[in-house]
Amino acid sequence: MNIDEFEAQTRDSLERALNQLQTATLLLAALEIQVLESGNTIKDLSQIVETFIAQQRDRDSISGSN
Repeated sequence: MNIDEFEAQTRDSLERALNQLQTATLLLAALEIQVLESGNTIKDLSQIVETFIAQQRDRDSISGSN
């Protein structure tokens, strides 16, 4: 292998490695968004459950006091 072949092979390997890192970075960004959205969904669901339970308790206490 001469110096030109070595240089070409090295550049190709570096380019592939950089492309892989860029892909991993983009996937990580997408995953972070998914995690945040999942957290927001869980938070919303938790609020819905808490509201429902509070309404049921209020309804039970009103019917229990009559």
